[in-house]
Amino acid sequence: MKFNTALSVAGLILLYIAGSLCQLDVCGRAPLNSRIVGGENATAGAWPWQVSIHLSNSSHNCGGTLITKDWVLSAAHCFESFVLSKVVMYFGRLRQSGSNPYMISRTASRIIRHPNYNDYTIDNDIALVQLSSSVTFSDYIKPVCLAATGSVFSAGTESWVTGWGKLQSGDTQGSDVLQDLRIPIVSNSVCNNAYKGINASITSNMICAGFLNVGGKSICPGDSGGPVLSRNSSLWIQSGISSFTERKCDNPKYPSVFARVSQYQTWIKSYMGSNPPGFVEFNAKKPTSKSNFGSVLNLLLFSLSLTFSFIPFTFSIYLDS
Repeated sequence: MKFNTALSVAGLILLYIAGSLCQLDVCGRAPLNSRIVGGENATAGAWPWQVSIHLSNSSHNCGGTLITKDWVLSAAHCFESFVLSKVVMYFGRLRQSGSNPYMISRTASRIIRHPNYNDYTIDNDIALVQLSSSVTFSDYIKPVCLAATGSVFSAGTESWVTGWGKLQSGDTQGSDVLQDLRIPIVSNSVCNNAYKGINASITSNMICAGFLNVGGKSICPGDSGGPVLSRNSSLWIQSGISSFTERKCDNPKYPSVFARVSQYQTWIKSYMGSNPPGFVEFNAKKPTSKSNFGSVLNLLLFSLSLTFSFIPFTFSIYLDS
């Protein structure tokens, strides 16, 4: 009986490890994304993790990303005022009107804003939304990979932002069709210098992207909570969450600012249990194939070493008793 108990404990650990690794098998893959463009209409399934968040069942309010079958990642400032029962999330959605044949929806069972979110400085602008029920993955609905702790997104790293925000600052409403825009990462020091003029501070919890001195290439109202992503070989990795820009969103002097996802790996995983998101280390200075493979391999080796070191310890407890 004691021997069987030991095997059961070891088996549970193996199942936990398998659950942690399986997310890396599905995250960040967009088989229907056949083109890489910027500033144009997206196509169905091109960004299968993109979420449209509605706070009143009537219109798009913020973006988000699917990170597991049960959780969505978004911005804390999107949930400064809401009624939980009225929060609805749409997956597999391309248009805000008309037909969306691959779309499903879920309500929210819980919304968790970062405890250190500051609505004045907009620091720690990150939130987690737990779904009322799990979604089923398909070519049109998949989770994104998240940048792991220690990821490096050097200035100039190619990135993409997606969302239904306004196409320019003077618009009265957002885009009907999901938009994608290719923009480069901007260093925090350059970004901070740009925002000093309006007394905004860029912290280590933020990451910036955009074309300096080029208007019309920015996030706008309605894009909040959505992702900025970079591609590592075949994987799409989310580096940031759309947070803010200068009031006139297409002002060429100001890059777009995002919450830096890699700063929050521990916080995010603390709510995920046995099915955490797929975290992948991104380092623009390393060959992309080695960077991703190394991240997965190191996790696998650590998990196996933990398992096999635990099993003899378990046996020794029962043999000595």
